[in-house]
Amino acid sequence: MTSTLVDDGRPTSTKQDAVRLLLLIHTASGHVPTPRPAEAPADAVAVLHTQVLLQKLDFWLRNPDYLANELLTRYETDGDAGDLDLAEHILLSDEPEVRRYPMLRYLFGAYEPLDTALAMLAAPRLVIKRRTRQGSRPPLDYYLTEQGRHIAQTIVADVPELAYYVERSALVADLAAGRRGSALRDVQYLQEEYAETALGERIGGIAARARDRLARLRPADQDGVVGQP
Repeated sequence: MTSTLVDDGRPTSTKQDAVRLLLLIHTASGHVPTPRPAEAPADAVAVLHTQVLLQKLDFWLRNPDYLANELLTRYETDGDAGDLDLAEHILLSDEPEVRRYPMLRYLFGAYEPLDTALAMLAAPRLVIKRRTRQGSRPPLDYYLTEQGRHIAQTIVADVPELAYYVERSALVADLAAGRRGSALRDVQYLQEEYAETALGERIGGIAARARDRLARLRPADQDGVVGQP
């Protein structure tokens, strides 16, 4: 089975990539437009627009330190204590280290080749990749089929071993809040480590800085323990 190697030598298998992408598309996709686009497969039930969006969603899923840091940003904006609690849960665990799979930085931000994993989803018609028929450089759209939705719902309901990806995919989709891929790219570029990574290199982590930020937002309690729930 092919795999994508990351900085620390841990591989992501093609099957792991395919499951992660299926759950992301399932949770973050929207309704197929009406009137139905000519390129939409007949069995499509939802669509996620553009590879840029899929890559930026995948970046947050593969980098829990950046995901937690964005939760802290939303907490500072909206004041929802649930975001602070969840960021704390991520950052005070080993998730930013154990679950981190760095991505390359290219001209349009975080990127990783997806074709092999998407081919695994396309063969049984779970996700169909199509280009729109408008413009000189039409973007890619990712259509979730009825069978793809069924498999994703089965994973959500019946495969506890994949609960982490189920929960984090839902969180990433919620954090994206329907924004375009370009908007998520701009948000991610606000992090110095991301923006200053050389083209073609792996984007560095921000776990230490995110943990420092958490400590400032939730000071130590009287026993000296940061962020005790």
